[in-house]
Amino acid sequence: MSDPMTVLVTGAGGFVGAEVTARLTAAGHTVLALLHHNTELVRNNGRKLTPGPGTLTRITGDITRPGLGMTDDDRRLAAIADRIVHCAAVTDFGLPDGHYDRLNVEGTRHVLDLALAVRTPLVHLSTAYVCGERDGTAREDELDVGQRPGNGYEKSKLAAETLVRAAAADGLPVTVVRPSIVTGAGRTGRVRDFKTIYPVLRILTRGLVRTVPGHYDAVLDLVPVDRVADLVTEATLRAQDAECRTLHAVGYELTLRDFSDVLAEYPCFQVPRFVPPSAFSAQALPDGERPYYDRVITLYDTYFRRRVHFDDTRAAAFSGRPAPTGARPYLRRLLDHCLATGYLGPAPRRLPAAAVRPDGSTHR
Repeated sequence: MSDPMTVLVTGAGGFVGAEVTARLTAAGHTVLALLHHNTELVRNNGRKLTPGPGTLTRITGDITRPGLGMTDDDRRLAAIADRIVHCAAVTDFGLPDGHYDRLNVEGTRHVLDLALAVRTPLVHLSTAYVCGERDGTAREDELDVGQRPGNGYEKSKLAAETLVRAAAADGLPVTVVRPSIVTGAGRTGRVRDFKTIYPVLRILTRGLVRTVPGHYDAVLDLVPVDRVADLVTEATLRAQDAECRTLHAVGYELTLRDFSDVLAEYPCFQVPRFVPPSAFSAQALPDGERPYYDRVITLYDTYFRRRVHFDDTRAAAFSGRPAPTGARPYLRRLLDHCLATGYLGPAPRRLPAAAVRPDGSTHR
């Protein structure tokens, strides 16, 4: 175990932040957990986080305010931290640009101000989708290559990471970790928060929208939350090795064909039809489908068009863990958990893969 240290974690109550906090305290470190509301921390497994053998100190703050909205005493405590891990962000889609600017951009600026004041090494949680709407390979050393962000969230995270790189150029020890689409635990599929791709799964599997613009060879990269937390924690504890690195925390690459074929294994699910975006017309959707398309699917449909692969050469070399294999079985674990909890309806018998024809129909 590395020497005990003190780590300030912003967004410590969040999906990734709580798992990072749990790992750091389990390794014997002290975590200063910056929370917007001083509430209990809950892990991805649904259990309250119980620190040990390290310690956990909750700090109430607000990253949208200078000094992170901390009291003078808390600010003095944060100033002696050995590391800062910046996980706090708004990740919901479809919000006003000003909301993203306040939380994701100005919030990052305030965290950087704190880190720069005493040159505290920083681990910044970004997103692999700063790559924007593009095809091909997105590399870890790329940032702004003239891409078009797919939504306001991606735009804000690109701006935030640009600020982080500027601070690194000024001498701040920085590591950037870029997750792809963060989903349930790798082994069980369990998830605490049904966010990211989960609302889309709900709309599509219930047949509330049956036709969606997308390419069957487009790629969704789903990364288990535990894999992201492991990499962030390792980057925190090995700050010197990780300094000046940008690491892609990526997982299982699923094409939309994979996605469709797995959905077809579940008799209770509707399987959406993906059509080329150039041939899709939202106006042609049935009246009952339009509200769901407009309110949910439009927020995510750029992900159904991108044929992008995230190169993770640096992350694999740093962690010693290559990208996982077995994308279809992982998706089944996610779906099975959603069914077991009732999020996608009651748990039915799943058809064996061999019972699903290539066109998505079934024989029983």
